[in-house]
Amino acid sequence: MPETRHLQVFDEIYKTRSVTRAAENLGIGQPAVSIALSRLREHFADPLFVRIGNTMEPTPLAGDLAGSVRQALMTLEKVYAHRASFDPATSRRTFCISMTDISQLVLLPRLWAYLRQASPGVHIEIVPLSSDTARMLEAGEADLALGFMPQLEAGFFQQSLFRQRYVCVASADHPRVINTLTTAQYEAEEHAVVTSSGTGHLILDQEIMRHGIQRNIALRVPNYLGIAFVVEQTDLLVTIPERLAQLLEGRGRFRTFSLPFEMPEYAVKQHWHERYHHDPGNRWLRKVISDLLSSGTSASVTIS
Repeated sequence: MPETRHLQVFDEIYKTRSVTRAAENLGIGQPAVSIALSRLREHFADPLFVRIGNTMEPTPLAGDLAGSVRQALMTLEKVYAHRASFDPATSRRTFCISMTDISQLVLLPRLWAYLRQASPGVHIEIVPLSSDTARMLEAGEADLALGFMPQLEAGFFQQSLFRQRYVCVASADHPRVINTLTTAQYEAEEHAVVTSSGTGHLILDQEIMRHGIQRNIALRVPNYLGIAFVVEQTDLLVTIPERLAQLLEGRGRFRTFSLPFEMPEYAVKQHWHERYHHDPGNRWLRKVISDLLSSGTSASVTIS
């Protein structure tokens, strides 16, 4: 089967009617041109070019092939020159992001406001983080995943967006937890617990157990979306990520307290699969999210 170089040799000889000039135009030695022509002749079982005087004249078969060869070379040049591009101002692409309900509360309003101004044609589809998230990233069904996901630490690109810590939130009308929160109060009061995936609640549970704290859990809910209303109107305490607490404080009657025991911070990250690492659209979206959520420190990208 003729290679690309062989087709280039054919095309140059056809245009120049000269082996010597074909070699000069291609920047290769004349023996290399002669070898390529020999292989073309063998493949097509035709001399293709015959010397008449000082020129190499095409045979009828070469004349038939010339247009197709030229078109093939032009197509290859277009392929080689192609670079993926993305214009956020004109794109109508839909991105799928897997994220926690906290990220939906904290990020989505700002992300949407940014998109309406800078990229009005771009659409966003949100799906919850789940055990299926890794498969969705691998299959290209999701572009990004946001949250605390140790299960995605291996095999996916990741970028730290900000550090998160847990705080305790109580209603502003709580009759007992008013100015401070002690360990004794934390153990005595009833708690609402959120078990949403993609958050650091497993770290919280581990630290509470490590400190030997007994938490009186009266209510378990699967996400954070309704927990604010429950806490605001009851005497329940809830331990939640600080960014969510900051958001709630401006929208209801809440008090926020530091935890009465040591609790390590954890990194909230965005994760993506290798298939989208160089995709211009995905790179643009990652930067937008990083700019909206990062704490100002330079975020590093790693893959493990």
